[in-house]
Amino acid sequence: MKSILKTLAIVLTLAFTAVSCSSDNDDNDNNGGSNNSRDVRYEITGNYTGTLSATYFEKGGNALNEDVTKLPWTKEFTAEAKSMGASLSASGYGGAAGQTLTGKIYIGGKLENELTATANSEGIIVLPLTPYVFPL
Repeated sequence: MKSILKTLAIVLTLAFTAVSCSSDNDDNDNNGGSNNSRDVRYEITGNYTGTLSATYFEKGGNALNEDVTKLPWTKEFTAEAKSMGASLSASGYGGAAGQTLTGKIYIGGKLENELTATANSEGIIVLPLTPYVFPL
């Protein structure tokens, strides 16, 4: 079951990344609204008590999977130039129905994405944040 959830988390991360890469960046171009920082902070908080793993893009842009042994969980780094963006997802099993997780992606200290997920009746939870794509 654990390997299935890890595979699901990786697939969701890659799927959301593919979708986000095709999005239009015109809202941030030439208006001073883009965040040019590459300082990334991932954060997962909540009351989920089951077995939990997080999948995220590390500083070189590769997807990593890490077991989350306690909450809150954080990861900070400065992304390399070859990294296209920041992505975070988490999944777990064995928790109680109604328990929650909140995931956040900060870029340059600014909150860029946040999502809260709730465990289903079987104690399974999936938290797929929309990836952040660094401006060109």
